[in-house]
Amino acid sequence: MTHDFGLHFTQELSNRFGSPTDSWPETAERVGPFLAIVVDALGVDDGMRWFEAARQAHRRVTDAEHDHSYNFGFAHYLDLAARAHENVTLPVVAAFEAMKGAYEVARRERSVDIDVYFDCALQVCSRLGGAAPAVAG
Repeated sequence: MTHDFGLHFTQELSNRFGSPTDSWPETAERVGPFLAIVVDALGVDDGMRWFEAARQAHRRVTDAEHDHSYNFGFAHYLDLAARAHENVTLPVVAAFEAMKGAYEVARRERSVDIDVYFDCALQVCSRLGGAAPAVAG
């Protein structure tokens, strides 16, 4: 089953960064597929919960960096915020690894904070939550 997350995410990026796409941050094209895996693996509602958990994890990382305090890293904070360790299933592992991938890719670009991508993903999930998912086939 697909929710057309990728298409809607691209539209949300267009709302955020404008058109044409060559003016977008370089990481925008690379992060989207990772975030789509999260929604494909977990569904829209849990995807939304995970994007919010990723926001919290990112905030803990940046706070630790700013305060020069001990930083356990994004993966650890994501695991705690999403409670991924409580229900280790194949979809959860896929979502967890995809989120870590998106984070690592996005952190390579200084011109945009990954929180922008999480915000776009949350907007998409919010819109898709009321829509019936499209069936692949």
